[in-house]
Amino acid sequence: MTHRPLIAVPARFAATTSALRYAAEVNARALVEAVWRAGGEPVTVHPHAPGGTADPDEVAARLARFDGLLLPGGGDLAPHRYGAADAHEAVYDVDDEQDAFDLELARQALAGGLPLLAVCRGLQVVNTVLGGTLHQDMGGPEREHRHVRHPVALAPGSALSRITGADKAEASCYHHQHVDRLGEGLAVTARAADGTVEAVELTGGDGRFLAVQWHPEDTAHEDPVQQRLFDALVRSARGSR
Repeated sequence: MTHRPLIAVPARFAATTSALRYAAEVNARALVEAVWRAGGEPVTVHPHAPGGTADPDEVAARLARFDGLLLPGGGDLAPHRYGAADAHEAVYDVDDEQDAFDLELARQALAGGLPLLAVCRGLQVVNTVLGGTLHQDMGGPEREHRHVRHPVALAPGSALSRITGADKAEASCYHHQHVDRLGEGLAVTARAADGTVEAVELTGGDGRFLAVQWHPEDTAHEDPVQQRLFDALVRSARGSR
C-alpha cells in the first residue's frame, strides 16, 4: 500500500456530544474524509496550551512527526489576539487554549515550510499570526456569510487558481468574520462579489500554503475544484520528507 502522508488536524473542543456522553475533541467527518480521499492519513491532534500559552518546543516536537497540517474551522479567535480592545457581542465559542495552540501551530508551520491548508478560522489564525486583524462581525442577515453558497473569483496567476484549475469557484460559507487588515506577506487570491476576502496565500508562494475562508470540505465529495485543495495539501506533504 502506498504510504499515506500524516496530516495533523487539531481537534476542536465541543461542550456536548450526546453519542459520547462527555465533552469531546472532534473533527468534522467531511474534513477528514476529504484528506483521506486525497491519499492522506488525517490524525486528530489534541490542543495543549495550559493557561492560554503554548510551549513552542512542545509544539515543534509534536509537529515534527507530521508531513502536513490542516487548520480547520471553529469558534472565534479572542479579539485581543489581534490587538482589539473590545469584543463584539457576536463573538462566540472563544477558547484561549485552542487559540494559543492553533496560533503556535500556524507560526511554526509557516516558519518551517510545512505544507499547510487553512480553512475558515484557520485562515483567520494565519492572518493573525502574520500581524493582520479581523472584522469581528459582518452584520446582517443580508451581509453575513452563514449557510451560504456563492461564487468567488480567484486571482489569475495565483497558486490557488493554478491548483484548482479554475478562475472562479462555488464556495460553501459559514462565517461571520473576515479579514480586515491583511497579514504581512499575504496576498488576497479570492474575493466574494461583496468584496469579502475569501482566500489568501503567501506572496510568491509555491502552493505549500493555501488558506480559504469558505469550507471546501462541505462540497469536496462532489466538486473537484474543492477536492483539489486537499489533493494539493497531500501532494505537498508527500514531497516534504
